[in-house]
Amino acid sequence: MLGEYLITGRGAAEISASVERAVGAGELEPGQSLPPMRELAERLGVNPNTVAAAYRILRERGVIETAGRRGSRVRPKPATTGRDVIRAEVPEGVRDVSAGNPDPALLPALGPAFAAAAEQGDREPVLYGDEPVEPELMRLARAELDADGVPDGPVAVTSGSLDAMERVLAAHLKPGDAVAVEDPGWGSLLDLVPALGLRTVAVGVDDEGPAPEEVRRALAAGARALVVTDRAQNPTGAAVSATRARALRSVLREHPKTLLIEDDHGHRIVDLPLHPLAGVTHTWAFVRSVAKAYGPDLRLAVLTGDAVTLDRVRGRQRLGPGWVSRVVQRAVVRLWAGDAVDPQVVAGAYGRRREALLGALAERGVPAHGRSGMNVWIPVPDETGAVARLLHAGWAVAPGALFRLGTPPGIRLTVSTLTEGDIGPLADAVAEAVRPGPVRSYA
Repeated sequence: MLGEYLITGRGAAEISASVERAVGAGELEPGQSLPPMRELAERLGVNPNTVAAAYRILRERGVIETAGRRGSRVRPKPATTGRDVIRAEVPEGVRDVSAGNPDPALLPALGPAFAAAAEQGDREPVLYGDEPVEPELMRLARAELDADGVPDGPVAVTSGSLDAMERVLAAHLKPGDAVAVEDPGWGSLLDLVPALGLRTVAVGVDDEGPAPEEVRRALAAGARALVVTDRAQNPTGAAVSATRARALRSVLREHPKTLLIEDDHGHRIVDLPLHPLAGVTHTWAFVRSVAKAYGPDLRLAVLTGDAVTLDRVRGRQRLGPGWVSRVVQRAVVRLWAGDAVDPQVVAGAYGRRREALLGALAERGVPAHGRSGMNVWIPVPDETGAVARLLHAGWAVAPGALFRLGTPPGIRLTVSTLTEGDIGPLADAVAEAVRPGPVRSYA
């Protein structure tokens, strides 16, 4: 075991730091096994409890994971600052339908909104001690939340939805606590939870959202939090229906101490109504980001929730970044108030592309999911083989391993930039790629 000799130190902090350095430098690779604790303790000349403490530190930092009898290994996406984000190279001539990005042609021009916000900043500069939330943004956000049935609560602004979720989880949970998450689900969240030292508990998803019985089992088994994507679930496109929302609220009433986090990143790109779950648990948070409708680089999300949760989040935020730039907030105000994005146009465009692909796949006998949003999820018998065959056919898709915990294999396709002429060839390629069989070498 080569990695064994990269691990040094006499105390738990030194041992864990040496593993982190090796992972950050790429000397310990994702998925690589670490030596059994007793073997490593003997080599280092320390008590096995010292190595156990070091491994516990590494698990809580999201660097390693425990795989039962197979021991401990480096996480597939370890939370280290030294490793670059791994990005798959898309060969020239291959269409990329893997990235989950919105269609640039449907994003609004940001220049006028930021110019107006900057002019306002010149007239009314924001200084230390000023309110962290732009009053007009709070008014607009609260009005839309009220219209969608989200319970009343304070409003905070964060640097995107994942920033909000991290702050909410950290405000209530401690390392070792369990969080019920959708499976398949948002890969970034599946990485964030263990990076915070928390445990993921998988909850199955169908077209109408999380399965109520699986949520009930997860909460009964001790999960302290539940994260639900209300619409445009990534990667399956699920959207919580009115019937499913009633069932989930009934389950949550049985566990009122559950921390409920709802993600509505599909706001203004989905034409399905929102059916929020908030209001039946003591602690809750509802996150609405602007990235999908206005552009991924516009790092802003509106967060509301119960008073205790929002007080903790805003207090910790005040000690860190302080606030999200009011220039950015004022620009979002102008985008929202000025109707820079027509939800019907955007949702209609994504909906037509998604439905066309789903219809073409159905004609070819390929089951697929995609009730809302810009992604389609396709179960496959051989995930690696399907990805390789599609790449050979000229299409780069996302492997389901990026989104799965225990659910069967699949692939995700992003429909946001598909044209009418793409639908047939892509459906043909998918139908061919999902058939089981040997994968040819395409080198």
